[in-house]
Amino acid sequence: MTFRRDPIASPETILPMSEQVSNAAAAGAAAPRIGFVSLGCPKALTDSELILTQLSAEGYATSKTFQGADLVIVNTCGFIDDAVKESLDTIGEALAKNGKVIVTGCLGARSGADGGNLVQGVHPSVLAVTGPHATQEVMDAVHAHVPKPHDPFVDLVPATHVPGVGIKLTPKHYAYLKISEGCNHRCSFCIIPSLRGDLVSRPVGDVLGEAQRLFESGVKELLVISQDTSAYGVDVKYRTGFWDGKPVKTRMLDLVARLGELAKPYGAWVRLHYVYPYPHVDEVIPLMAQGLVLPYLDVPFQHAHPDVLKRMKRPASGERNLERIQAWRAACPQIVVRSTFIAGFPGETEAEFAYLLDFLKEAQIDRAGCFAYSPVNGAAANDLPGALPDALREERRARFMAVAEAVSTAKLAQRVGATMQVLVDSAPALGRKGGVARTYADAPEIDGTVKILPPTKASKTMKVGDFARVRIIGTAGHDLVGELV
Repeated sequence: MTFRRDPIASPETILPMSEQVSNAAAAGAAAPRIGFVSLGCPKALTDSELILTQLSAEGYATSKTFQGADLVIVNTCGFIDDAVKESLDTIGEALAKNGKVIVTGCLGARSGADGGNLVQGVHPSVLAVTGPHATQEVMDAVHAHVPKPHDPFVDLVPATHVPGVGIKLTPKHYAYLKISEGCNHRCSFCIIPSLRGDLVSRPVGDVLGEAQRLFESGVKELLVISQDTSAYGVDVKYRTGFWDGKPVKTRMLDLVARLGELAKPYGAWVRLHYVYPYPHVDEVIPLMAQGLVLPYLDVPFQHAHPDVLKRMKRPASGERNLERIQAWRAACPQIVVRSTFIAGFPGETEAEFAYLLDFLKEAQIDRAGCFAYSPVNGAAANDLPGALPDALREERRARFMAVAEAVSTAKLAQRVGATMQVLVDSAPALGRKGGVARTYADAPEIDGTVKILPPTKASKTMKVGDFARVRIIGTAGHDLVGELV
């Protein structure tokens, strides 16, 4: 049972992946079967892909159920309370239905109140616990409890395997490209550095090589992810690497430019996520204006008031964020900015919260999400004075989202009448029953979609993974409604 549980959607959302990971063993049904549950963010998803790729290479098969597996692996999330609960509940479910469970991921690196491992404290019968990006440790634990089925030299390569990349858990037409691991910042509300370590940038040649292979495999949208995309290369002092025999600096601007050039022959999209608003991000905007990469920035602002940002220990200059956004839009009018924010941070006054709402309106953030502040065990913010009552935090989150949705809805309405390129995610009966797609303004799973109406002419068809032209004729909540051109 290979699952992906989407943290952006409701906690109950489960997307079965068993059809995407075929039996890699030449011995067929005789191969040991592994159940796999992947929780958390896209960065955790890429860790899951690495583990599944290695399992497949060694001849293990996957199970559609916990009960039918010889062993279950749960890749956990441990950032916020809801994610911790979901992870612990999933581990408990796997133990109840199977009994043999290996835990990996961010929650595996967290300590409990007694200083011991949190997971083992709650579920002492798990076979092994590792932290994130620990493929070899997970495989060592698997080998200890379910030995390799046979010589990997006779294993079959699964159909979903991308040569030189491995198994992908996303649909074939888009993929995540992780360019670094860890983070150098010490934001007071965050424990990610203690879970994933300091920034470690991947060699630029390796990143570009993976991107090239993904495009060659049919990927139409590449989503660049990390803990801090803007800091790519800081840890190696932007050293010069090589790709295709040419020097390339290990630096965000150089990487993004090369990714755009690689995507061009395939007509593919490159989308940037987790971009901290450092001054050098301004250099990427002309690439968006030129059409080399999507005019879309996922920027985790978290707040707008300078005093709150200082208590959060956020990097970059929050005082100039509004000015920066205005400059980005002047250079690239079609740019879409998405962001996440925290309401009810310790010490946040009503005036500071009102400042945040004013920023949201003036900055015209296209897509905004908001979390009510939640104390995380081990975070420095827990020791800050002025903790707000739960009810007030949630009330401010609701007020924020009301403003955010009003801004987003108004911006969506401006697209009515436009003809836009979309990437098709769903097309029943070749689109004769309509379909679901996304514009450049919509990242998968976290933003809106375009609901495509059934065409009036039977000759108009579309397929999943194809680009299409759609005339926008209306809106529906966070989504657009359109018809094929």
